[in-house]
Amino acid sequence: MTEYNARIQTETARLAALAEDLTVPVPTCPGWTIAELITHVGRLHRWAVHVLRGQVQERIWPRQVPSGLAEGESGDAAWLTAGAAELLETLRVTDPELAVWTWGPDKRASWWSRRMFFELVVHRVVAELALGIDPVIPAEVAIDGVEEYLHNLSYAAWVTRPLAELGVEGATIHLHANDGPGEWTITQGPGGKIEWAAGHAKGDVAAQGSAEDLLLMLYGRRSPAALTVHGDGDLLGRWLTTTAI
Repeated sequence: MTEYNARIQTETARLAALAEDLTVPVPTCPGWTIAELITHVGRLHRWAVHVLRGQVQERIWPRQVPSGLAEGESGDAAWLTAGAAELLETLRVTDPELAVWTWGPDKRASWWSRRMFFELVVHRVVAELALGIDPVIPAEVAIDGVEEYLHNLSYAAWVTRPLAELGVEGATIHLHANDGPGEWTITQGPGGKIEWAAGHAKGDVAAQGSAEDLLLMLYGRRSPAALTVHGDGDLLGRWLTTTAI
C-alpha cells in the first residue's frame, strides 16, 4: 500500500497543476469541464476517507459523503490537494488488512489505495488531453492498471448488467502490450461477468499497442483505431463501449 500512497501524492500534484483554468472543456468526458473533473476526483478521495475512517461495511457512494462544497459549487486545486492529503494520512494510519466495504472483490483497506491511484492516473491523462498535452503513463504502471481494471470489472454492476444484454457470452478478447510483459485474454462469461488470464492466447479479436494505449482504450479514453487490431473489430468496439468505467 505504501508504494501506491507515494504515487497518489505525485499524481495529485500533477493533476492540481493542470487545474489553472477550470472552464476548459474535457472532450473525453462529454459535458464536463476541468472543474467537474477536479470535483469528481476530490469527491472520490473523501469517499475513501469516509469508508476507511468509519470502517464502513455496507455500500455507500460518493454523493452520500460530505465534500465540504456548497450545493452546486465546484472544487479547485487547493480543495483537491487538501482531500488527497487527508486520504494519504488516513491510508498511512490504517491497517492494510482492515475489513471495509469496497465495490471490488477485495474487502480490505489496501484495495482503496490502488483504486484511488488509478483514478488519479486516468483523470490526470483526461485533463492533459483536454489541454492538448501528450500524456505519458510508464509501461509498468499501465500494465498494473490493466490488471487492476480487469480484477475489478466483474464487480461493477453498472457494467455487468449491460454486458449481460450484449449477447457475446463466450467471446474472447486478447490484449498485447508491445512495450512490456503484458498479455491478457478476456473471456466473456454468463450474467455479464468476465474471466481473464495473463499470457499469450488467441482471441476472437486482438488489440496490440503500448501498455498506455491498452489502458486508455479500456477506460474509453483512446480509440481502438490508435492500436493494431486483428479479428472481430466490431466485437471489440461494442464490448469497450459497454465496459468503459
